[in-house]
Formats: sequence, C-alpha cells, structure tokens
Amino acid sequence: MNLPNLLTLIRILLVPLFVMTVVYKCFPYALGIFFMAGVTDGVDGLLARSLGQKTKLGATLDPLADKFLLTSAYITLGILHLFPFWLPLIVVSRDVIIGLGIIVILSLGYRYEIQPRMVSKITTLLQMVTVLVVLCAKLWYPLPLNLFTLYLLTALFTGISGGYYMYLGIKIVSP
Repeated sequence: MNLPNLLTLIRILLVPLFVMTVVYKCFPYALGIFFMAGVTDGVDGLLARSLGQKTKLGATLDPLADKFLLTSAYITLGILHLFPFWLPLIVVSRDVIIGLGIIVILSLGYRYEIQPRMVSKITTLLQMVTVLVVLCAKLWYPLPLNLFTLYLLTALFTGISGGYYMYLGIKIVSP
C-alpha cells in the first residue's frame, strides 16, 4: 500500500472519531479531527500525482472517503440542528442520487470511470469549508460571517454538480 492510499484510509478511520466527538459535543476535538481529515484529502492527491503513485484503488477510495466523511458530518451536524434542515438533505441526496446513478449505469453494462470534475472539487471544498466554519462558530461564536450565505453557496454548488453528474449519466445511457 502506498502513502497516498494510506492517508485515504486514515481519513476513513477518522470519520467515526469525528462523529463521536460531535455527538458528545467535544467541538474542539471535532474541529481538529475534521481539519486533519481535510488536510489528508489534499495531501493524498498531491502525493499521488507528484510521486507517480496514482492507483485504481486510490481513485476509488478517495471519493468514497470524501462521501463518508461529508455525509457523516452533514447528518450528524444536521441532527444536532447546527445546519438548517435543508442543507444536509441537499448534500446527502446528491450523493445518494449519484451513487444510485452509478449503480444503474454499471448494472446496464456500461463502463463508468470515476473522474472528479472541477465543479465537484469546488463542491467538496465548499462542503468542507462549511463544516469547518460551523464548528468554528460553535467554538468562537459569533463569527463575523453570514452563515446563511455560505449555506446557500454550498447548496447551489451541490445542486449544480449533482445536475451535471445526472447529465453525464444520461449521456452514457442514451443512444
């Protein structure tokens, strides 16, 4: 196993710790764990490219690790009412729809390679920043930011990227 894939696995293992710290309202630890997971997300991709260690396993695990981390964060923070109810609904629904779309495409016998698009990278970054800002707001309230604007921006990019992936999926299965 190479270093980038090991970092991805570490990110996956950080998810239960993150959820536990949020549930028990240990927000300083939750912030540190989420920040560390976000850093490993950037570093694993950078290392894979710069060291020539891109693998099929890494290409599959990396987006799954992101989904696991972000879905867990949005559900947990949503249950605690730290997000408006509609934001986790949009974030989680997008990922479920994309996942189901991939299953349908593969079950119909079409090939599909997971390739992150720029819009999905921006979406992931916005979703991560939103979680970090909300956790910071729990520690240093009030932050001099309008969180509602950040929520709207995150929801907008989440919707755009979800729509884009649906468009790509329809192109794959349409004659």
